[in-house]
Amino acid sequence: MSKTPNILVRFGQRLRELRKKAGFSQEQFAQRCELDRTYVGGIERGERNVSLRNIEVLARALSVSVSELTKGL
Repeated sequence: MSKTPNILVRFGQRLRELRKKAGFSQEQFAQRCELDRTYVGGIERGERNVSLRNIEVLARALSVSVSELTKGL
């Protein structure tokens, strides 16, 4: 078996990296996305399987493209 984290964990790590780089707390970011903070936390921990619609919301809130948000996954 591979030691590479699953796609949900990798996506969450990427989201957290970009959120912090943009200077948002998790709460500020969730408000900007109009999503619940616990939902965003679940995404960042790799516990949530995010819909395409919400991936687009997250990318827009970070002012990046969907491809930039998912880069390297």
